[in-house]
Amino acid sequence: MAKVVKSKKTKTAEILHLSLTNKNYMIIGLGILLIIVGYVFMAENSVDGFLPTVVAPILLVLGYIVVVPFGILFKDKSAEVETVETQETAATGTKNIKTK
Repeated sequence: MAKVVKSKKTKTAEILHLSLTNKNYMIIGLGILLIIVGYVFMAENSVDGFLPTVVAPILLVLGYIVVVPFGILFKDKSAEVETVETQETAATGTKNIKTK
């Protein structure tokens, strides 16, 4: 899912894409797990209970508004370096070998 954006001033094309790594999926999965636990706590039949009235809404808000969007927007720095190296290799046709 890549989108090419052309700048009028510099006349260069930048590729914008949303690449999700395993870390992103793990964070999103944690958010979904929080949401499920929040709904389970809310399903209790007690109106005056602590879990359905306090803990469940907090878990749902954290899941929907904090954890899942963070999982979508999280950029893994190691994956970003690999992507840049792959793009350089594709553009030049040679592979750069970096040593530490």
